[in-house]
Amino acid sequence: MTIQEDPSLSTLFKDGVRRMLPNSQVIALAIMVLVVFLLIYCLADLLMPVFASIVLAYLLDGLVEKTMLFKLPRLPAVYIVFTGFMTALGFLLFVLMPMVTSQAIQLVQRFPEILQSVQVVVLRLPQLYPKFVSPTGIRNIMFEVQKELLTYGQDVLSLSAASVVGIVSAMIYLFLVPMMVFFLLKDKHNLVAWFMQFMPRDRILTRSVWREVDMQLGNYVRGKLAEVLILWFASFVTFYAMSLNYAMLLAVLMGLSVVIPYVGATLVTFPVIAIAYFQWGLDADEFMYLMIAYGVIQALDGVVLVPLLFSEAVNLHPIAIIVAILLFGGLWGFWGVFFAIPLATVVKALLSAWPRADNAQYISMC
Repeated sequence: MTIQEDPSLSTLFKDGVRRMLPNSQVIALAIMVLVVFLLIYCLADLLMPVFASIVLAYLLDGLVEKTMLFKLPRLPAVYIVFTGFMTALGFLLFVLMPMVTSQAIQLVQRFPEILQSVQVVVLRLPQLYPKFVSPTGIRNIMFEVQKELLTYGQDVLSLSAASVVGIVSAMIYLFLVPMMVFFLLKDKHNLVAWFMQFMPRDRILTRSVWREVDMQLGNYVRGKLAEVLILWFASFVTFYAMSLNYAMLLAVLMGLSVVIPYVGATLVTFPVIAIAYFQWGLDADEFMYLMIAYGVIQALDGVVLVPLLFSEAVNLHPIAIIVAILLFGGLWGFWGVFFAIPLATVVKALLSAWPRADNAQYISMC
């Protein structure tokens, strides 16, 4: 009778190496992932218009495919979708952005008035709560706040001095990105065929990963875009009907807040409450009605919109979402945060398709 010993960690590691090294598909997939990561990480600043064009073309290609279901050739479908894209871009640049910018400028101009109101309220705290708040501490706090605001003001001036370069870059992007999006949509098959000739012939694993990434990523992005538009429209109608100041600015912030899960909804709550407070005060009925309406909008987003729009999307654990936001945000800043969830779906698809050892080996070790 022979005694079977439990596999050790070194044995499992050797088995994993033997399992993956002969597998050319695994090696090819790992090399492709590494190359793409290095290109994005090292050339993000130089090739940002190219990356943005690829992302937009990928998103619009789904609309092209659906338009082709009406028995249209690809080229007319591309023209129709691209025309809609340029119309939406024109609305964003020439209608929405001027409104948001104008309201943001008005809000900045009111900062001294708002700061004075806050100072009056804060200076009353020692009279209301003498046991907990001292006048000296309040004066020190107000001095530090004013000093920080002065520093921020100087930073804003320095940024505005360098804004000319940013405007020139934005104008170049506004010309290059739509042009590249059009040609990526128009010549999709030729570009894919050219790219695939550099890929290994044995790419069953790569195709499997891409199918899962394409399905999960498409579901997520389409659902997230619909959620942003619905939340923006519902918030603007609510704020405008209640005569809240800066309704469009706050509505845009509400829509963009869903891009960053958990964190965005929390951050956007503060400006909504602050503007309502300085406009009406805590004792006004309008303030209470606005808070109720804001809570209803957030509840409908979490209870109705998210389950409805993301029922087929990938189900990521909240910890995985937070880790993805921290990781990709630290690597690529704002765009890393913006694409944190899609990138997390890519990582999950890679892990799901990766060769694995028999679970019985790990269970026997426990």
